[in-house]
Amino acid sequence: MTAMLFPGFRRERVTTSGAAIHAVVGPKRDAPALLLLHGYPQTHAMWHKVAPQLAERYNVVASDLRGYGDSGKPATGAGHAPYSKRAMAQDQVELMAALGHDRFLLAGHDRGARVAHRLCVDHPARVAKVALLDIAPTLAMYEATDEAFARAYWHWFFLILPAPLPERMIGNAIDAILPAKMGSGSAGMGPFAPEAWAEYVRCFTPEMVHASCEDYRAAASIDLEHDRADRAAGVRVQCPLLALWGAHGVIERCFKPLDEWRRVAADVRGKALAAGHYIPEEVPEPLIDELEKFFA
Repeated sequence: MTAMLFPGFRRERVTTSGAAIHAVVGPKRDAPALLLLHGYPQTHAMWHKVAPQLAERYNVVASDLRGYGDSGKPATGAGHAPYSKRAMAQDQVELMAALGHDRFLLAGHDRGARVAHRLCVDHPARVAKVALLDIAPTLAMYEATDEAFARAYWHWFFLILPAPLPERMIGNAIDAILPAKMGSGSAGMGPFAPEAWAEYVRCFTPEMVHASCEDYRAAASIDLEHDRADRAAGVRVQCPLLALWGAHGVIERCFKPLDEWRRVAADVRGKALAAGHYIPEEVPEPLIDELEKFFA
């Protein structure tokens, strides 16, 4: 499947201080490194329409976040710290160091964008530039929650319920959850190639379901503590930041993303693309154009 979705890429598995992280790595070794981080409930496979073209210019690394895909799913704790964005960002820093990259370009979508945000804050020397797709900062989104947002992002408030309630409910209809969740966007099921969809289905196991619930539980607890501490200390993202979001999605309807990112980052630019939430699979060519202009 890697050869089909990411031709010329090789698979790597790196054991970090917290988890074993799976990634695919492009063939262009002597080029600027670019790390791609996926969202929920997907895997690195979501980048298959953009990574091969980006790999003509960059040494592309597309990894599975801890808890997702073929990466490790460590045990959690009462405070959800093993699934904090701080822990997940640390995985990616160690992955890139193991691959020989102490400084790199970074792009993340959805949950991966939240990990990317934390990585920029905790490891500013590592990131040259960052692109964040279809999110506003986590703290801003929780603080501005209203009925419209809660209805659109119902899964934020379902997945954070205490274990094992959401895990059991998802497990009772596990074959129906992915199409119900991912097909509910403005583009329906159209953007998802059969080969990528097969990967999402393969990886949506009970273990990943539990780990992804922990990801969301951490976002509603320990991650907010970290974000509030940054705000109190005046800690901001220092590298150039590109925010892209779907013109037909929830971020466009419920937030002013550039305003929100300028509250937590020093150098921000961005725009809406003619898409819903799943930008890399809905509008790969416009996304590639924006990334190549920004990262150049």
